[in-house]
Amino acid sequence: MTIKHSLGTQVEPGTLRMERTLPAPIERVWAYLVDSDKRAAWLAGGVLPKQSGELFELRFEHTKLTGEVAPDRFAECREPIHQKSRLLRIEPQKLLTISWDEGSAAPSEVSFELTPQGDSTRLVLTHRRLASRKGMLSVAGGWHAHVDVLIDVLAGNKPQGFWTNLAEVAKEYETQIR
Repeated sequence: MTIKHSLGTQVEPGTLRMERTLPAPIERVWAYLVDSDKRAAWLAGGVLPKQSGELFELRFEHTKLTGEVAPDRFAECREPIHQKSRLLRIEPQKLLTISWDEGSAAPSEVSFELTPQGDSTRLVLTHRRLASRKGMLSVAGGWHAHVDVLIDVLAGNKPQGFWTNLAEVAKEYETQIR
């Protein structure tokens, strides 16, 4: 397997930035960020609250993404994982910012910025306040694999194996992120 999309980059300590061109108009991409069922097809389900500041739950069901069962190393991901998040900022069809792992000792923050590009959409995903290299590596590979699934879903293609892709890109991030 070869890596299909460029790697995200560490733009400053504790911050990962990833840019992708998504094969769908901005309205459709936005729906895949905010609609629970659509988001569950590439990341995690969970109803987004109406107001900034409110908590919500993300429900990760990794096996349902591509049908590939998590390897032993990620055995805990074979069952649904529930994660608390908080809606921090929302500007329809432009920006969605949520906390990541709310309630942990050091929740981080993820922003999805969208810009229309004709029939496509530019996504800039920025994950901030990552406390360690280990955390940075974890989210870098995870985001890469999840966004690859999103690209396949938006293009109407069967997504490649999530865990196989994650293993491949994790090796690349290991050499890039310091």
